[in-house]
Amino acid sequence: NEYGIEGMGVVSTRADEGRATISADGQRIVFARHGEDGWGLREARVVDGRWQQAQALAVGVAGEARDPYFSRDGRWLLFAAGREGKLALYRAAVEADGRLGPAQPMAGDGGRREERGPALSTDGRQLLFARQQGRGAGWDLFVAPLDAQGVRGPATALTALNSADDETDGDWLGNDGAVVFSRGSGATAQVWSSGCAWTGASLQPLGLSFNQTGGWTGAPVIDNAKPGEMMVASSAAKAPRAGGVDVYRLAVPKVAAAAGCVPGAR
Repeated sequence: NEYGIEGMGVVSTRADEGRATISADGQRIVFARHGEDGWGLREARVVDGRWQQAQALAVGVAGEARDPYFSRDGRWLLFAAGREGKLALYRAAVEADGRLGPAQPMAGDGGRREERGPALSTDGRQLLFARQQGRGAGWDLFVAPLDAQGVRGPATALTALNSADDETDGDWLGNDGAVVFSRGSGATAQVWSSGCAWTGASLQPLGLSFNQTGGWTGAPVIDNAKPGEMMVASSAAKAPRAGGVDVYRLAVPKVAAAAGCVPGAR
């Protein structure tokens, strides 16, 4: 099948869901859900072969929390959190029992502009994220080097991917610089892919039946436990449906890597 809904009634519900991420062992899924108090994170675990026991996941940051992202090695959960108009990036260590350690700010830009949608390359050295440009310029994608202590280097705008629309929620397709990301404006969005984040090689929307102009499909994240599969959030799928925006599983697109894409790579 082209796609399937994820966790009907547990992950995908009558509420609106957003980005979803799966732990490296495949036993936990963390996802964003919009409720009466805005966006928050929830977690479900595998019980008897399916997602069950969904519950709120506290991150220790005041305001909303959204855009969760497990590192490939399962050691960290990244997310965006803060008061309305003040989203910033954080990471929390994942303890052996699955509990989260204290939220650590992944500071950048001096906190002057909102940031969201963090994603790490497989080797953990490249941080992909979206930044609010302000003055009506919307959201654009940026990349910054990351050291072993989680300290960010200078961020570079991915001008080959950015457009007059909003670009958010990117994820890396390995370490060769290929990416998937969301592009949209207001109530509409599509998932796009490129063989190189820096050059925009083979830039195109994903060939998925409900990934069409006029609908809303976004928030692509690779499944850490099954790297050939990925999650998206969509309100445009005709069936099955649980509510407004649900989480769906589909195959990772075949994107040809561009030789020499990553600057400074050996």
